Amino acid sequence: MEKLTVRQPGGRKLFTRSVLGLLAIIMLVPVAVTILYSFCSPDEIDAFMKTRGNYDTAVWMELKLSPKVFSLSQYYEILVLDMSILRMFVNSAVYAVLILLGQAVVIPMMAYALSRFRFRGREAIFFGIIMLMLLPFQVTMVPNVLTLRTIGLLNTVWAVIIPMWFSPFYIFLIRQFMLGLPNELLEAAQMDGAGTLRCYSYVVIPVCRPVIGAAIALSFADCWNLVEQPMTYLSQRADLYPLSVEFNRLAGSNAKIVFAGAALYILPALFIYLYFLNDILSGVQLTELK
Repeated sequence: MEKLTVRQPGGRKLFTRSVLGLLAIIMLVPVAVTILYSFCSPDEIDAFMKTRGNYDTAVWMELKLSPKVFSLSQYYEILVLDMSILRMFVNSAVYAVLILLGQAVVIPMMAYALSRFRFRGREAIFFGIIMLMLLPFQVTMVPNVLTLRTIGLLNTVWAVIIPMWFSPFYIFLIRQFMLGLPNELLEAAQMDGAGTLRCYSYVVIPVCRPVIGAAIALSFADCWNLVEQPMTYLSQRADLYPLSVEFNRLAGSNAKIVFAGAALYILPALFIYLYFLNDILSGVQLTELK
């Protein structure tokens, strides 16, 4: 019998990789330009930013490919001279850390309860989580403000932190992943004498590590980019604003250091993404297999 040979679609793979590589370059260009411009002197950046809005068809906006003079003046002004920006950077870091710590405790436990336990009202709770996931922040803003004011948390850091502990999207994401875990895995642990808490701690959490890592990376991006929540819940405490709220004012009032501020703002999210890259890829692959 003749062997059947399967031709590998080499041309299609090459085309797909070329298109994806081109899209990746296009998306990374703004990041690279931001970091590159952050090493320009403030005067050079100020002169460059003044060329914006030039609608003279005979004049092209200057395209800067590299700094004329390598300078750390922007970083010096942000980190040493203008302490307000550094303080907001610290605020962003504090919010992100406390939110992620709370989510690490609350969300997997809620997902585990909704996926493994049968109790009255479970489906109603899950339906409510889905509805909250679909509703935009503007719809839930007024009830949240009234609730936080009633319990005395409005205009405090906890007004931003505590509502994020119960983010419905990540409860839904991890719960759906836990539904696919084989029952034999938990039954074997129970036969060895493991109770509910030990099954959760030593069996479920390690198996769910890829999806939890992906959830952490996505949640950090949400925490790091908070804008509407701080402006709503901290309307009387501008000193507690994170750096994400400051960018609109920074670009208009102090454009000399806007690129250094953007570079510092990008780096934590980039490091978090690189650290959890394998977990993100594993979580996507496991989701596709299911």
